[in-house]
Amino acid sequence: MKTNFRSGFISIVGRPNVGKSTFLNAIIGKKIAITSPKPQTTRNRILGIKTTDDYQMVFVDTPGIHKPKHELGRILDQTATSSIDGMDAVLFMVDQEKGLAEDHVIRLFQGITSPVYLVINKIDMLKSKLDIDKIIISYLNAYPFAGYFPISAKESKNLEHLIEELITRLPVGYPLFSSEELTDQSDFQLMSEIIREKVLFHTQEEVPHAVAVIIEHTEMNQGVYEVHATIVVERNSQKQILIGKGGDMLKQIGTEARLEINKILDTKIHLILWVKVKKDWRNRPSDLKSFGYDNHN
Repeated sequence: MKTNFRSGFISIVGRPNVGKSTFLNAIIGKKIAITSPKPQTTRNRILGIKTTDDYQMVFVDTPGIHKPKHELGRILDQTATSSIDGMDAVLFMVDQEKGLAEDHVIRLFQGITSPVYLVINKIDMLKSKLDIDKIIISYLNAYPFAGYFPISAKESKNLEHLIEELITRLPVGYPLFSSEELTDQSDFQLMSEIIREKVLFHTQEEVPHAVAVIIEHTEMNQGVYEVHATIVVERNSQKQILIGKGGDMLKQIGTEARLEINKILDTKIHLILWVKVKKDWRNRPSDLKSFGYDNHN
């Protein structure tokens, strides 16, 4: 290992839907976090690990910071805000839509010692450099940012400039993870998240937010992994939507999830999905804990 090797932690924060998970996948070069246009797609703190011969960056992808409406929301918000202080750098990700949510996030930066960078994502949706300048100007007096970086996570545009700057913020030290590790997520966690991503894509209104996915068990059967998973919802009407007419919706979700799991994990699985109703689970601490959502994410 080089004597000047650098390693450290970088947190990615912002309101829901600014593209934090898309950014993380682009940086790592592999899908490790699910993406969706629906708010609160990310529910757990996810580590993405980028290792080269010269440095190791451990990115911390967090749930979107928002005003909680239930106990799950409160836990997600606490998970995100606890990932700000003590980092080697913080990336405050925004897009062209600026509102009260951004002001709320900026207030969380008061008193922290970590350098905070303003990262303007989705510049592929802006018409000109003038539009980018207007966004930067609107934040100039909000906080003493360490730098401003316009990027497009979707198109992997301008990411190298941000990486070059972040390298300078990493302390000299040893790798924190092995060079083969890309994330701290287990295969089970990744499988459940991919299933949830397909639910988010295919359902509307209240269904996506009321869904949790639990991998119940797996077993090997004639060289193929059988994966049994339960999709939990809060109401019978949501269960009916998920199953669909003649089971069509659940079949489509299962097929798409299976194909993506096979591709990402480079394996072959047979996915068996069940749907269960657990009323008001997002407000029950015992359910939240059993589904993996607690203050220790």
